[in-house]
Amino acid sequence: MTSTPWLKLKRTVRFSDTDAAGVVHFQEILGWCHQAWEESLERYGVDAGLVFPGGRHPNPSIALPIVHCKADFHAPLCTGDVVLIRLEPRRINLGCFEVFSQFQLGGKQVADGCLRHVAIDATTRSRCQLPDAVERWLEASSIGQINPL
Repeated sequence: MTSTPWLKLKRTVRFSDTDAAGVVHFQEILGWCHQAWEESLERYGVDAGLVFPGGRHPNPSIALPIVHCKADFHAPLCTGDVVLIRLEPRRINLGCFEVFSQFQLGGKQVADGCLRHVAIDATTRSRCQLPDAVERWLEASSIGQINPL
């Protein structure tokens, strides 16, 4: 990741996030990546119902399935740790984007993750261009329009 992270969020590790060894369970990191992406949409003013099914817009015309994800762990996270999450969205092409997430504890990178999404027509399931709201969100991220912390 070479650009400045666009959005910074904080998250406290809860006991329910940990495994029997007392550290964050591996699946939590990818969940946190997705939740941070959702929060970035909300902070930018994108109605989540336009992006995700349910709520006021139960059937969006474009779906954004995750086609690739990864997470790397560099140090353990334990109950009570307050983690800084930095997001860096990146457009791949007109119908695909990635959101990189860096997890830091005390200034040290402890994990990172990536979610890659493609846009598909919700009815035909064929690839298409990203929805306008996501396009505007990506544009805002490329110029650093918001950075609440």
